[in-house]
Amino acid sequence: METVDPTMDRVTVLVVDDTKENLTVIGQLLRPYYHVRVANSGARALQAVEVAPRPDLILLDVMMPDMDGYEVLKALRQQPVSHDIPVIFVTALAADTDEELGLSLGAVDYVTKPIKPALLLARVKAQLELKKARDWLADQNAYLDAEVHRRMAENELIKDVSLHALAALAEKRDNETGNHLHRTQGYVALLIELLREHPRFQAEFADEAYCRRVIKAAPLHDIGKVGIPDAILLKPGKLTPEEFEVMKTHAMIGAQAVGESIMQVRAARAQRGLSAEDDVGDSSLDFLDVVCQIAGGHHEKWDGSGYPQGLQGDAIPLPARLMAVADVFDALISRRPYKEPFAADRVLQIMQEGRGRHFDPDVADAFLEHLDRFHEIAECFKDEHPEDVGEISGAKG
Repeated sequence: METVDPTMDRVTVLVVDDTKENLTVIGQLLRPYYHVRVANSGARALQAVEVAPRPDLILLDVMMPDMDGYEVLKALRQQPVSHDIPVIFVTALAADTDEELGLSLGAVDYVTKPIKPALLLARVKAQLELKKARDWLADQNAYLDAEVHRRMAENELIKDVSLHALAALAEKRDNETGNHLHRTQGYVALLIELLREHPRFQAEFADEAYCRRVIKAAPLHDIGKVGIPDAILLKPGKLTPEEFEVMKTHAMIGAQAVGESIMQVRAARAQRGLSAEDDVGDSSLDFLDVVCQIAGGHHEKWDGSGYPQGLQGDAIPLPARLMAVADVFDALISRRPYKEPFAADRVLQIMQEGRGRHFDPDVADAFLEHLDRFHEIAECFKDEHPEDVGEISGAKG
């Protein structure tokens, strides 16, 4: 008799047959090698798969009263707990059409009665080895999938830290603090939350990946300041009109720098044989595009009087419109070497006056209706100027 792998002794086989003698014969044949469970009807077989130890393989008779083997197999395949359990039909039906039907319904093998012990043991062993291999592959795939997700999360963390370091580098050359990055990013995230259900913005903000890109890109709004001379960028007093014109170029410098990065990525992809159509859905390019919109557009104004391009209304990219509100608000409430923070009532007045002029009216409305929440973010990431606390926390929504 064929030797069966002794490592199979923990495997459970369920034998389903309405004839007691058949259950006894097959059970005695299998028990030296496997843990055997039996069921004398289709209904009991369906109950058995729900109870531990669940079977690794089912030997199923076809001709049974009430519920034949074909019906049992269909029911097994419909239940998540038994969907993947391999089933071998063991039956007296020997016609080719019977075998074809059984296999078409999902049986893995078809053994005719009277059974030949060596043949049945060989078929059982073969199917259990196949199941063991499938289970191993499933475990490997699950492990690889988990590993991919872990490494992707790790890469995202590294990217986030690198992006924040890059943004902080630009701020270090300015008279602003790193907390400005945290505050403005928090304001943008809150604006997205408040505008998710607004009819004008539902389509964009329904895309979670897009929302994450906008929030992550927010700290890079002033990346173009790395191109501004120190004499202007670090000047402690008010800029002259000529100096201010130079300062204004930081928006275009940032947009152009990111735009060049996008072109380099596309050129590298082209060298790998990827077409422009392959760029669709590329998260790196999508992110850089949002950074470009924010860096280049956060000083544009709703009425077209902003810079660098004088864009008007919806021609201004949505991320830039969010950033405009966030950046102006933070500038008003923050101390700078050349100014004190504005009083709460003056901040409110300026933001209200900016509605429809500087700011998208709907974005401004969301901001003004929840002003206290924006002050909470400012308080959470306040700079180390204790005298500012009264100015920030004293504002009314």
